[in-house]
Amino acid sequence: MTHDPSQPVVILLAERAVQINGETRQIGARAFDVLAYLHSKAGRVVTKAELLEHVWADLNVEESNLTVQIAALRKLIGARAIATVPGVGYQLTLAAKTPAEPPKALPLPDKPSLAVLPFANLTGDVGKDYLVDGIVVDLIATLSRIPVFFVIAASSTFTLKGRSVDLAEVGRQLGVRYILEGSIQQAGDRLRINTQLVEAETGRMIWSNRFAGTLAEIFELQDAVTEQVAAAIEPNVILAESRRASAKPTTDLSAYDLCLQALPMAHRLPDFASFVAARTLLERALALDPGYSHAKALICRLTMTARSERWLSLAEAARCLPLAEAVVADHRNDAMALAFAGFAIAFLGQQQERGLLVIQQAHALNPNSSLVLNALGWVHSYLDHNDQAIDHFTRAIRINPLDPIIGQMRCGLGATLLQVGRLDDGVAALEQALAEAPNYTASLMGLAWGYWELGRTGEAQRLGQLLLAREPGMTITATLRDTPYQGPNQLQRDTAYLRGIGIPE
Repeated sequence: MTHDPSQPVVILLAERAVQINGETRQIGARAFDVLAYLHSKAGRVVTKAELLEHVWADLNVEESNLTVQIAALRKLIGARAIATVPGVGYQLTLAAKTPAEPPKALPLPDKPSLAVLPFANLTGDVGKDYLVDGIVVDLIATLSRIPVFFVIAASSTFTLKGRSVDLAEVGRQLGVRYILEGSIQQAGDRLRINTQLVEAETGRMIWSNRFAGTLAEIFELQDAVTEQVAAAIEPNVILAESRRASAKPTTDLSAYDLCLQALPMAHRLPDFASFVAARTLLERALALDPGYSHAKALICRLTMTARSERWLSLAEAARCLPLAEAVVADHRNDAMALAFAGFAIAFLGQQQERGLLVIQQAHALNPNSSLVLNALGWVHSYLDHNDQAIDHFTRAIRINPLDPIIGQMRCGLGATLLQVGRLDDGVAALEQALAEAPNYTASLMGLAWGYWELGRTGEAQRLGQLLLAREPGMTITATLRDTPYQGPNQLQRDTAYLRGIGIPE
């Protein structure tokens, strides 16, 4: 029987049954206990650890037992009746109404598509959230290296952390067929990773498994999860594709831990103090492992952001270039590290052609990374390769539609559209980019240029005053000297609009 969402589901506690569409149905004892406990905590999220503790009491059972019961309940009373809260647990949502006009679903790609939700932290220590999140980010990066998969980027799925979500709606919102969820437990130096793969539209569990090992074996555990997810989604995938990834990024787990702590700031840097704090963590990681390419690349990433926000001069920012060169020399098949290194070489080192070659190596290693595609987009735009840039930015945004730094990606797209003369489209993209990232200096500059080209002089000059307030020493001479753009009419065009919006010579 399929549950009619217009009819109530009544939990009959005394009879240990449920009434569905007016008919009383008996269910398994454990499934009822799970449902009854969720009902008793209606209005709040119940963690997986709490459910295991209260439903199974003193029994030592695997989390997969809970997963099986949740899947059975969803099949019985509706996929929307129990919401997953990524990284936490579940919430009973029987009373929730389906939106009358749900957001338009993104089209499914023409290849197996997957979103990995944040895993629940069952270590018993909220201070380990960064470790759990870092493991999941690495897992997403490994899965995205498989060319036959379409994998949503971590920065989009992590916007769902701690929120009650309907898996079917997540599938629609992100445009994916499958969702991977799970949890991580830790006892001493031992880790247990519990995972389950769900078909988003139906909530049907396709596969679940548990992986156990020591923290020192974390990379092997990630590889094992990747291989089994690949096999469960697409039996014809050659598993060698998922094994081709890389050697361990470091052998020093303390360095790895410091890198994980810096990672959130590397991708979303709110102020200069955060830049200094993140760089300090990464410098400590390099002191422990001087060959740690990923840490070097993240310093390059941080430094590029600091330069974009005008916290550093170009000369100050360029001091990270030896680290970028070190990554190129020993990148250990780390696509993200190569992308950041190549981007730094193009943006800070003014070697656009060489930077592009480096990022293309990263793309060969991981064609599904939104960070790699974003770097490719910017450098192609610098070189006036506008069709390629537009394609790469568009793909990056599609792979990562909820990325906290999507404003930066859309800024690059908008500036490139202006370069090809699509002024209205470019301005629209830049206005959206500025709404998504209000403090991003490049969006202010691009929008000022777009307004000027459209004859919206007053609006362009208002943005000119904002730019001068942000960088009081800004001049036309310095801006033209430091720009990475190499279009044929770049100097004349930039001189005209910068002078027009009030930037001094």
